[in-house]
Formats: sequence, structure tokens, C-alpha cells
Amino acid sequence: MKLDILAFGAHPDDVELGASGTLLIHIDKGYKCGIIDLTKGELGTRGSAELRSKEAAAASEILGIHVRENLNMDDGFFLNDKAHQLAIVAAIRKYRPEIVLANAKHDRHPDHGRASMLVANAVFLAGLLKVETKEANVPQEKWKVKALYHYIQDRHILPDLAIDVTAVWDRKMKTILAFSSQFYNAESSEPETPISGEDFIHFLEARAIEMGRPMGVKYAEGFLVHRTPGVKDFFDLI
Repeated sequence: MKLDILAFGAHPDDVELGASGTLLIHIDKGYKCGIIDLTKGELGTRGSAELRSKEAAAASEILGIHVRENLNMDDGFFLNDKAHQLAIVAAIRKYRPEIVLANAKHDRHPDHGRASMLVANAVFLAGLLKVETKEANVPQEKWKVKALYHYIQDRHILPDLAIDVTAVWDRKMKTILAFSSQFYNAESSEPETPISGEDFIHFLEARAIEMGRPMGVKYAEGFLVHRTPGVKDFFDLI
């Protein structure tokens, strides 16, 4: 299946937290979107890899995405090396997206920044003729992604652009809360984490309000560009 947008996340729930509103907006417009998680989040303090997989499936159903895969890389220990780059190159060539979304360039969790550069390197390599990958032992053709954007996560980063997600905000929150093991639950007896407190949900809303205010909307998701975007005239920006 050819996708229009392919979003990568170091862990299940990364894409939901940073870019699910943007995916919902585009899916509602008829674009085909998918998610590839690099790891199962098996080092997470709360829950388990098996539970996270079930939660990811539930979130995917709410989103209505067309594809979700997990590359089964080692949580906390994957590297930006040839083997990992080629795994992502193969995924990009398999789904041939026009746009790729990736983790924040730097963040509280070191996996996020490392995944960001890993995906960025793979996006470049996917367009090179002499980089060889296979799917089911069949050589894949090169694929040039048209644009790469990095969604903003925990750390405060000034976005290069923002997407109005006001119309889908409630659905975005449902996708996030599908990962019930990770977020606030008054009945949970598991250890506290930086994202499990009740205040974290309020933080997410405040961040979205902050992103939306400069563009005059209630909620927005912010992104960093990998290269300067171009438009045909100023009126494409209003």
C-alpha cells in the first residue's frame, strides 16, 4: 500500500502524543496515513510490551490509520547505524510516503533525539540508487520522500510550522488515552513517571493552546522542518 504520510515513533504513543491530530486531519481529507514504531517500549516503567502493543492497536483503530508496524528495535539501545538505517529505508520504500514525520530533534527521552536522526538519515538513504534493500527477497526501488517534519514532544521547542487540530482535539485525546497504562489513572498502583501524573494531560492541552495561539486557533500541533518549505505565493499561507 502506498501511503501519503508515514509517521515514525521511537515508542508506541510517541506519534499519538506529538502528531495524532495532524494524522486525523489528513485522514479525514482522504489521505492514507501509517505509523511505524521502532520499539515496543519494553523498558517503560509502567505496563509491558504486550500491553503497549494492545494499546497501540486500540489507538490505531481510533485514528483510522491504514498501516501500523513495529520494527522491534531494542528500546533504549537502538543505534543510528547501518543496520537500523536500512530497516527504516526498507519501510520507507515499502510504503513510498510523500511525507515522513519523525520524533523531536532533541527531547527529555534520549531515544527521541536518536530516532529523529536515525529516520532523517534513512529518508536520505532511501532515495539513493546504490543503497540496496529487499522486501520478501525482492529488491526494492529507491524512493525519494518529498518532505520530512519533526513533531514536538516534551521539551519546549519553537515550531517552524503548526497544524490546526482544533476540529479533532477530542479524538486526539482518545488516541492518547488508549495508552491507559502510561497516563493518569487514579486506581493504578504502578510507579509514578514524568507522564503519569494528572498534570501531564493538562500540560498537553496547554502546549496545544500555545501552538495554536499565534495562528489564531484553539489547538495546534507544532513541527520542525528539515528543509525550508516552499509555496507558490503568499496566499498559500493564509
